[in-house]
Amino acid sequence: MSLRIATFNVENLMNRFDFSGFRNQLLQDRALSLFQIDNEADYRHLERARMISHTDDARQLSALAIAAARADIICLQEVENIEALRAFEYGYLFKMVGHGYREKYLAKGNDMRGIEVAIMFRTETAYGEPIEFVAMQSHAHVTFEELELYNDALAQVGEKPHDRIFRRDCLEVDLKVAGWPVTIYLVHFKSMGGARNGLPGRESTMPVRMAEAAAVRAIIEERFGPKAAQKRWAICGDLNDYRERIVVEGGIEGDWTFTPVAEDIRTSLDVLTEGGFCENVAERLPPLERWTLYHTRGPQERHLCQLDYVLVSGGWAQKNATRLPQIITRGQPWRTPIPPEQSPERWPRIGWDRPKASDHCPVVMELDVL
Repeated sequence: MSLRIATFNVENLMNRFDFSGFRNQLLQDRALSLFQIDNEADYRHLERARMISHTDDARQLSALAIAAARADIICLQEVENIEALRAFEYGYLFKMVGHGYREKYLAKGNDMRGIEVAIMFRTETAYGEPIEFVAMQSHAHVTFEELELYNDALAQVGEKPHDRIFRRDCLEVDLKVAGWPVTIYLVHFKSMGGARNGLPGRESTMPVRMAEAAAVRAIIEERFGPKAAQKRWAICGDLNDYRERIVVEGGIEGDWTFTPVAEDIRTSLDVLTEGGFCENVAERLPPLERWTLYHTRGPQERHLCQLDYVLVSGGWAQKNATRLPQIITRGQPWRTPIPPEQSPERWPRIGWDRPKASDHCPVVMELDVL
């Protein structure tokens, strides 16, 4: 009896319009920035029209990416609220691909833009075993001092002891699969952002991600005790961190080269995996196949990397030592350079930059539950 678990940053699944671009050009869509728009009322009308047109294509592709995962349980990042999730699941997953996810759960977290982590799952696995919801607990309220995680590195980037650790949440969801307990921890760690206080974005935000990772580990260890690594759980989500990159060089003509490079710094991923606490199952794949996102800031900085993870508890991973994960790349825009031996057939209507399923790729892992 097996269970397919997936994670996917679906990117800005919202049911509201964002009109902030009229007053802040940095937030304005590139298409609208081409036009002289004299007043906010006109801007609002144009933004609505643009978003409705763009969203239908994008969400069809997001639905195809989720359908391709064939997951029994899928963890999502960047969902505004349960209403947006229901509308997407019913209007796209169910109506478009013929099956959906009846069970949906989300809790309000700490994100300033209101994008949350969420979970959807079927009422039974592909093998006909029932999946039952048991309980859900948000840890969005936990502070650095509560878990004794406050340190000098956090102080140097402006964090205070009473600040909340998670930039979104660590949402703990207990399920039963064919009567067997399974716990999922949904996360979306602090984004890297741009340079800040003279430091590169990744470096200036790393202390927060390290604390988030330490907090997730502490929550699991508090829950399950000294033998936590032997229990049946998984951490799923966007860690906004990586410990290896695939450096991309070449040009638009397609003469790309791809060079795997290991990071020489300690990352939030290391905090979670050290000591066999859990395993990044994507590392079972060859190095050129582990990426889930293409990052570029121009020709001088281009790489593929893994930001999206299904981290399986050490004991559960060992029981599934021969299984390999799947990373679905068919929803990537054409601007993403993909190693030629992978060469996925992208879905219809994928654009150079958009429409796309997401900048992120779903990660899927099938696990024996017994």
